Amino acid sequence: MPRRRFLTLAIAILALGAMLRVVWLRADPPTTSVGVVWHDEGAWTHNARNRALWGTWITDNWNPVYIAPVFTALEYAAFRVAGVGQWQARTVPAASGLIAIAALMAGLAAAAGRRVALVGGLLLATEFTWVMWNRAALMESTMTMFMVVAWAGYALAQRHARWGAAAGAAAALAWFTKAAAAFFVAAIVLDALLALVMRGRSAEQVSARRAAWWTLAGGALAGGAIVAAFVWPHWREYWFYNVQMSVERKPSYAWRNLVDRASWIPVTQDIVSRLWPLLAAAALAIGNAFARLRESRPAERLLVWWLLLGLLELTVHDSGNERRYVMLIPPIVALASMGLASGAAWVSAQAVSATVRARLLFAPVALALLYLLCASALRSLLVDKAAEHPYQLDVRLSAVMALAGVAVLLFRWRPVVSWLATHGIAWRAAVLLIGSITLWNLGQFTGWAAHRTDFNYRASVELGRLLPPGTLVQGKLANGLDLENRIRPIFIGNGFGNYADRLDRDDVRYILTYDLPSLGYESQHEGNLISEILDRYPQRQPVATFDVEETTGPDRAVLIDKHARNK
Repeated sequence: MPRRRFLTLAIAILALGAMLRVVWLRADPPTTSVGVVWHDEGAWTHNARNRALWGTWITDNWNPVYIAPVFTALEYAAFRVAGVGQWQARTVPAASGLIAIAALMAGLAAAAGRRVALVGGLLLATEFTWVMWNRAALMESTMTMFMVVAWAGYALAQRHARWGAAAGAAAALAWFTKAAAAFFVAAIVLDALLALVMRGRSAEQVSARRAAWWTLAGGALAGGAIVAAFVWPHWREYWFYNVQMSVERKPSYAWRNLVDRASWIPVTQDIVSRLWPLLAAAALAIGNAFARLRESRPAERLLVWWLLLGLLELTVHDSGNERRYVMLIPPIVALASMGLASGAAWVSAQAVSATVRARLLFAPVALALLYLLCASALRSLLVDKAAEHPYQLDVRLSAVMALAGVAVLLFRWRPVVSWLATHGIAWRAAVLLIGSITLWNLGQFTGWAAHRTDFNYRASVELGRLLPPGTLVQGKLANGLDLENRIRPIFIGNGFGNYADRLDRDDVRYILTYDLPSLGYESQHEGNLISEILDRYPQRQPVATFDVEETTGPDRAVLIDKHARNK
């Protein structure tokens, strides 16, 4: 494809992606499927808002700047340029989404060609879950954007090694946007080390080693600079927020819990089901990469490590939260694009003669991928959320099917792999599939747009009319509704934030929480901290209620005066 045509189409894809991300930027996110928790936006932009409004980063004991210093800095820049507000906060993830699309196309063009790059760019630009997370002022889009930039830099470094420095630096920035990106840092370091130990003398292997050195150096320098300038001076706070609060407090690491989280990945949320056609194509691409591991391109290998280690991260920490899956969308899209748009067979002919040892090494990966595909395909038929064990039937049946599939693959390796090595997807079929996926995603966006609301924005504006600037308000929801006013929210988490003195803040007159779908809904999984506080103020009275949009049912926030009868 001529370079000029490629650039024209790439710009058109970016324009489409920009339109999907910036129109109606104050609208409420969808209440189903994607899992955006809107009232977290104010909580995670808290320190940036503090700095923009009050001239100081820290005003209370909730300070996510120690979790997400890069995200906080970018949000502060947005507030400084455009003022504090909901749409201003959402410009950071919207820009992150667009940068990720551009970087994915650049990396795919270097690693697999321009046609593959355009397919990948189109799929990522329109993928509904990715679009909606790009419209929410939360860290996941920005963290994932840095991962995509790092991967693209690594792909470009195979041609010009100095791009590796940008790849390493972007990986470090992903980590300091959200520490959940540590698995990606491990992935890029793993592949760089693998490139260094492959001692071949071909031009490609020499270039890969140079790129690896630049990548490791760039990551070390960027990470070291951030540690020296930010982490070390605030080590106590950094350790608390990133280890004690985020790791030690949340998951259980017993074997049974690890098995549960692993088995729940394709069933507890429907994001894997929505990505099923792309995941199927990505699974074949992963098999192809393993079949020729020593000859595969570094950028292709890094996509495989990204996806596999990302699934391991879900298993270790949390597979029940939709936000955890956002970071896996770009590698699935990239790997699927390579399989759908390359015009090649599904796997390399080298795979047919793979040794028994190589087949056995691939068997666990094949088992995991087959389980993901089977369980996510059967999810809508077998998962019953009303049952005592809603995932049991799907998990067990899918596990049996995956084991049977691996057994067939191992005992009938040559005929199965020979067929895959001589067949691919026809270009017309690929166009039809890619077009169908794109139209389906655009249809979801159109359906959301036709029924969109802006309850949360209006509630924040109304709260500012009721309360003068600087008014202290307790509750997580106070952070959620603080972007269009000048209140001072007092965030309360379970064992963190302003938790220690939550019952003794008589100086705080107001508390803001849900009363629909239930009182204190936002803290129901943390022992309902709101009810615990309200029980100490029997004289309390509601001041105002606000319609908000969080669940599929009616949602309402209530502002409560804790000292109503003492006025």
